[in-house]
Amino acid sequence: MTDSLTPGEYRDLLSRALEGTVDADTRPPEPHTLYMPDAHRTALYVDSTVVQGDRGVGKTFWARSLLDPELREAAAREYRINRLNRLRVTSGYGMDIVPHYPGPLALPSLLAGGALPEEIWQAVLLTALGQPELRATANWTERVAWLRANAGPAEATLARADAEAAAEDTVHLLVFDGLEHLHSDWDTRNRLIAELLRLAMRMRFGTRNIRLKVFLRPDMFDAAKQLFPDASKLSGNAARLEWTRADLYGLLFHHLGNEDDEAAERFRRFTGGWQPSAPGTPVRYAPAPDLRNDEKVQQQLFERIADPFMGTNVRQGRPYTWLPNHLMDSNGRISPRSFLKALEVAAGTTSASHDRALHHDAIRSGVREASAVRVDQICEDTPWVELAIKPLAGCQVPLAQGKIIGIWQDRDLPRLLREDTARYEQPERPELVRTGPRHPDDLHRLVQELIDLGVLRRRDQSVDDFSLLDLPDIYRLAFGLGRLGGIPLAGR
Repeated sequence: MTDSLTPGEYRDLLSRALEGTVDADTRPPEPHTLYMPDAHRTALYVDSTVVQGDRGVGKTFWARSLLDPELREAAAREYRINRLNRLRVTSGYGMDIVPHYPGPLALPSLLAGGALPEEIWQAVLLTALGQPELRATANWTERVAWLRANAGPAEATLARADAEAAAEDTVHLLVFDGLEHLHSDWDTRNRLIAELLRLAMRMRFGTRNIRLKVFLRPDMFDAAKQLFPDASKLSGNAARLEWTRADLYGLLFHHLGNEDDEAAERFRRFTGGWQPSAPGTPVRYAPAPDLRNDEKVQQQLFERIADPFMGTNVRQGRPYTWLPNHLMDSNGRISPRSFLKALEVAAGTTSASHDRALHHDAIRSGVREASAVRVDQICEDTPWVELAIKPLAGCQVPLAQGKIIGIWQDRDLPRLLREDTARYEQPERPELVRTGPRHPDDLHRLVQELIDLGVLRRRDQSVDDFSLLDLPDIYRLAFGLGRLGGIPLAGR
């Protein structure tokens, strides 16, 4: 027990370990940040073509990890997926500075010039497989034109690449991420994704050693399946990135144990069972299984770090369960980014004189900050959500569905949504991405879309205008809605 950290040391370690975790999309993964929840193993199976996940759950993290040989090797070792060591990985779409695919300016121009989505993706695939004529030019219009005129040689390249990979016992893997940025028009984006999935399925069932892995938000996968019904065949081996409560705390302890300082070393000694990386590989420590998966062990440790209760007694909840419960969306999903952000804020706002590293009121403040980040994210991904929820500010949930629809009608929400859609139909602004809603004039369907997104939830079984609707705290707080007995809004 002599290696246990003081509250101040825990607080400092938390601040160092969690700094910048909210910027995971802009910071490349590193060996010491590579945490591998058991439930994410299937996402790295080579034959798992589609990997679904909401914003902030790790799609970009895993896409970039697959593209990095060192991180891929670490994942192969810890997940015991030997096939990951026999891959040739190329980015098929993402956020690369020097892309191997048409970027956000080239892609709309290609489509406007008459290129079909399937031709564009086939050109991306053949370029990655080394088609000499395509490698000889960086002009995507020329690449698509060659493909149109040379269907036979293109097919021969696929067959040859597949046979050569089989002889070498390797797999060509193309990784696709960031597809929400494909195109400014929602329908065009969905058509591009549908054709990408069609090509991915063809490679999945028509070749032995050429695979595509497509990281998608669930709503994008569902929309693409409406245009490509056979995409349902990909659902059977699709993976989903989700986080349990134990996964979240395992991630937290992983971050604490992988800082490069004396406090992290003492934390590892105190908790015990950490496994260092293999000699000759980047330094990384894997937590013991009970620290990753045993909620009782995790709770005991967390209650050394945080207050035992969310107030003066147990009736106000225990932080270990309280925190993830208040970060869930209406579908029960939690973003690890929100979880770590709440803890980072809590560490930064707890008084240095407090007898725990995290004060319960500071944890509440962390949830408010996490809510602000999450609302910023969903408004960026699906901007129309802000138009729908912002008029409800000042109300107290739960609210009757009829009351919500009445507020929308008073604000003429359908008109606002149509105007918002028109704003995104600007060819000179290809970075703008329209993401819905599908039925702006049908407010009852709009309620269901918000439920599907995890923003709203029903409190009862009825679906009429008397049905009570709620917002989970991860959205309620930043959108400015109250709840009797709930976490108060900032400044109240």
